Amino acid sequence: MNDMALSSILASVITRYLELKQALGRSYRTERAVLLSLDHFLAESGAEELTPESFTHWCRAQRHLTSGVLRNRMRIVRNFCLYRQRSQAHCFVPDIRLFPSTHQPLQPYIFTEADIVGLLRAADKMERSPRSPLRPEAFRLAVVLLYTTGLRRGELVGLTIGDYDAQAQTLLVRAAKFHKSRLLPVSLDTGREIDRYLQARRKHDLSILPDDPLVWNGHGEGYTGSGIWQGIRALLRTAGIRTPEGRLPRTHDLRHAFAATALLRWYRTGADVQAKLPLLATYMGHVSIASTEYYLQFIDQLASAASARFAASYGAVVKPASLPDGGVR
Repeated sequence: MNDMALSSILASVITRYLELKQALGRSYRTERAVLLSLDHFLAESGAEELTPESFTHWCRAQRHLTSGVLRNRMRIVRNFCLYRQRSQAHCFVPDIRLFPSTHQPLQPYIFTEADIVGLLRAADKMERSPRSPLRPEAFRLAVVLLYTTGLRRGELVGLTIGDYDAQAQTLLVRAAKFHKSRLLPVSLDTGREIDRYLQARRKHDLSILPDDPLVWNGHGEGYTGSGIWQGIRALLRTAGIRTPEGRLPRTHDLRHAFAATALLRWYRTGADVQAKLPLLATYMGHVSIASTEYYLQFIDQLASAASARFAASYGAVVKPASLPDGGVR
């Protein structure tokens, strides 16, 4: 930490705080940027202390941020103030009860089978270029893998050819989120898509070494997460797929669709859904079922399937309530 970057009355305390956190093994990049912002604000305004008024003015200068981002920045400053309070008991500490509420998470868009067909057709029509001779095939495979395996975008771009076992029909996802690796069985259709794509790479005399990226544009490095997102956005526009609010769905919504589709399939086939959930959690790389439940949005099809399951099991037991006028409720 360089003191020269800090110039407010809090410079020395901020320096000690960040040095302590970094000594504990934390990168604290975001926190450092936020505290630098606060320091510069206090220095430029000539503030002699961090007070409720100066803190409020600093917050107002960031009104362009979403409520969730602003709340996180305010929380970072509050944590710093709590640290400072250990040696300066009467220093100002922001009241967390006055922080803006966290923004509501976006409602995921659950892709239908018709949507996926539309995306695949759009991928087949993507333009090729000398630097991207397999752009249609690569994005067709990306859509298939995201939808049929529920991979995270970062996991998709991290796959290599060696991670695919054609004989066992599996994909190895290496040390992904939470530092967990997992082996994913893939369907026959998904396996055929991968095989077809690899055959196209051979036809174009492109490398298929085990360490080569699986989803590849044909030149240079494999796709980045941002590159995949840009391509998916183009497919969504071409296929005319938008949410009820008119926005483009997110790439991550394909992961939601995978989970919801799995649940719907279990309902329709009469499977024990509660017994299946741990398997789904493992397949998706979650540390607990609680994380998986976040993806199981109660969409109309799931509501109908759950109601049908309940009616088949308990319909004869549940009697409609009688109303005073002789009707039923």
